[in-house]
Amino acid sequence: MSATAKNTSGASSTKAGKPVVRFIDLFCGLGGFHLATKAAARGHGVKAECVFASDIDKNCRKVYAGNFQMAPDGDITQIEAKDVADHELLLAGFPCQPFSIIGQRKGFEDTRGTLFFDIARILEAKRPEAFVLENVRMLQGHNGGRTIARIMETLKELGYYAEYRVLNALDFGLPQKRQRVFIVGFRNGGEFVWPEGDVPMKPLSKVLEKEVDRKHYASERIRQNRLAKHDPTPELTIWHENKSGNVKARPYSSALRAGASYNYLLVNGERRLTPREMLRLQGFPDSYKQVCSDHQTRKQAGNSLPVPVATAVLNSVFETVGWTGRNG
Repeated sequence: MSATAKNTSGASSTKAGKPVVRFIDLFCGLGGFHLATKAAARGHGVKAECVFASDIDKNCRKVYAGNFQMAPDGDITQIEAKDVADHELLLAGFPCQPFSIIGQRKGFEDTRGTLFFDIARILEAKRPEAFVLENVRMLQGHNGGRTIARIMETLKELGYYAEYRVLNALDFGLPQKRQRVFIVGFRNGGEFVWPEGDVPMKPLSKVLEKEVDRKHYASERIRQNRLAKHDPTPELTIWHENKSGNVKARPYSSALRAGASYNYLLVNGERRLTPREMLRLQGFPDSYKQVCSDHQTRKQAGNSLPVPVATAVLNSVFETVGWTGRNG
């Protein structure tokens, strides 16, 4: 990171004898960032309290409330920045809608019309100590790299030291090849160290359910189509059929997708992933409640971020800012 000054400001207050880090969860979805922040806080001996969450999707709001006992607000574009609770940490897995950032003016007005603009206006108004943003890998190369460059320029103009990196869930213990851009930023700078992600991959046998309902099996026609393109494998594999119709069998999943064909990924070329398996592939614990229908849960899981990756990033954020209740 370009700045070298260490931020030792600590968290906002104390609660039950521990410092408290207040965070907001924008575009909250299933709450992957929420789980990751709580895990990072526990590891650093502090408390983390979500003071605001929002999502435009009513089903996401429903499942978030069912798991975290707080009802998120709705469309963030309709919420004034002054009405967002004060916080030390901003989190946002902002949707990857098309960008048309041209950079003709100074400041973040260039980004108006994108959902990144709503992050920028809250950062300007609330001045949290740190933020973590997440988006799809393609953001890095969108518009010849000009989009990510404009985002980083905007964050700098807002007074934050920021950097980004593409991280892969496969490197953080999940059997899913899921590459995502993470952007971290600090109001007072600091020496941020990106996590290496050298965690051994959990085998599919630890993720896939032993018995599943017949409704998850593909039709005989689809199964025969897969077998015509790939031989059966003795070990557990997840078969991925790409847009060209080519099939590959791997000991891990290709990236889950919200809008992909129901038959995009098949376990051993035979059946679809269950909603619980999809949640596990994203790092959600089995204690996480499936509140919505199978269809909605598949969509939500496909849109979610990988929790262990976010946790590793947030661990480094806590270290950089100095949010710790540990002695020594």
